[in-house]
Amino acid sequence: MSNPPDPSLDILYIDNHLIAVCKPSGMLTQQDDSGEASLMDQVKGWIKNEFKKPGKVYLGLVHRLDRPVSGVVVFARTSKGASRLSEQFRQKTTKKIYRALVEGIPDPRKDRLTHYLRKEKTFKATVFPRPTPNASEALLDYEVIDTLTNTSLLDVHLHTGRFHQIRAQLSFIGHPIVGDKKYGAHSTLPDGKIALHALRLTFKHPTSKEEVCIECPPPHSLPWKGN
Repeated sequence: MSNPPDPSLDILYIDNHLIAVCKPSGMLTQQDDSGEASLMDQVKGWIKNEFKKPGKVYLGLVHRLDRPVSGVVVFARTSKGASRLSEQFRQKTTKKIYRALVEGIPDPRKDRLTHYLRKEKTFKATVFPRPTPNASEALLDYEVIDTLTNTSLLDVHLHTGRFHQIRAQLSFIGHPIVGDKKYGAHSTLPDGKIALHALRLTFKHPTSKEEVCIECPPPHSLPWKGN
């Protein structure tokens, strides 16, 4: 595989069925009504150029990251790969580890959070401590791996994939993600970024069934400690 023509495309893994890349913060995973460039378009363009494919390039979207979140995104290069990977995400058999820099120091330093989330028309998630109509169960584990004066670095194991789940749940316990003004953070980061990064994604390969673990280090442009 030669170097991609676009140096901003960070390819983590590629074979005949899959391609995994590191999404920068601020980029859409998939194009929306704004018409802005998306990671999916960028990857399609790279595949078309790299393999000199005529016509349209197939690329299956099997999961997303919020626009201000960076990290691992996997696309399927075949319809079979897309179907089998999507099923793993639906069945929650993938393992997703995020790194988050939050305000304050959580107590306890290691815990499981179970809440109920409802996506609002304002494109924000409301968190409830107990089952509530139209709210879905949200489950995650977090562990503090480092602390600064007023912030903590967490590893977060996401068990469910609810809308804005990590952002909403950590804010609900009083520790919003650094830069996440939407969920009550006092701090700001350049260009509307937030200190949340999809660090590692583990799944079964859609054809070989072997375990695949893809990792993307946090970007140096954010105030991470421990990366």
